[in-house]
Amino acid sequence: MISISNVSKTYSKSNVKAVDNLTLDIRDGEIFGFLGPNGAGKSTTIKMITGILSADEGTINVNGYEIKANPIQAKMQIGFVPDNHESYETLKGIEYLTFIGTMYGIGGEVLKERIEKYATLFDLKNALPNMISSYSHGMKQKLMIIAALIHEPKVWILDEPLTGLDPQSAYNLKVLMREHADKGNTVFFSSHVIDVVEKVCDRIAIINKGCLVAVDTLDNIRADESVSLEDIFLTITSTGDNI
Repeated sequence: MISISNVSKTYSKSNVKAVDNLTLDIRDGEIFGFLGPNGAGKSTTIKMITGILSADEGTINVNGYEIKANPIQAKMQIGFVPDNHESYETLKGIEYLTFIGTMYGIGGEVLKERIEKYATLFDLKNALPNMISSYSHGMKQKLMIIAALIHEPKVWILDEPLTGLDPQSAYNLKVLMREHADKGNTVFFSSHVIDVVEKVCDRIAIINKGCLVAVDTLDNIRADESVSLEDIFLTITSTGDNI
């Protein structure tokens, strides 16, 4: 579903590669966890997959579409929840979701039904007539999640999606993630909440200093079942050893 091949990225103000020759395949039907310390290259990788940034080297394909050669088609495959809340705060919640749906070619009764479904699920329905500028942090997070799901894309890319969510909404999102993957789609999930990654992800990758240092199922990464993902994460990001 996502194929990253020999991808590198260096920012103009630095000689150090933010992402260094990254090769990674994310399969259909899996929830894929993406971990790394601050500055490891997680956000840069996500921004390249979504087309926000261009890779200096290498190729990225999303559901068969190369992001540089076919940017519109590739982005149509993606629902993206960023780690911030960059939205049009002068719009009402319902206006924002209608705008996003229209951008992806969703309208009419289909759009209304999906907004109703997700707004009810995330307890945001009553707030949709209000200005986004009046929303709390958690409400904005819910709005971003609904906007990412509204066109029912093949690929969900979720960067810290649980931040600010109440327990019920966090649970509902995790259920949706599992249901989405079980339908043959893909969830690419980046989070600092390691125990959540440990519980919901089918495979895990750990990136450190721009390089991939581990990628496998959790059971294969840890030889000893008593060892937690947190222990493994802290060990390999501190030593830089590959697994």
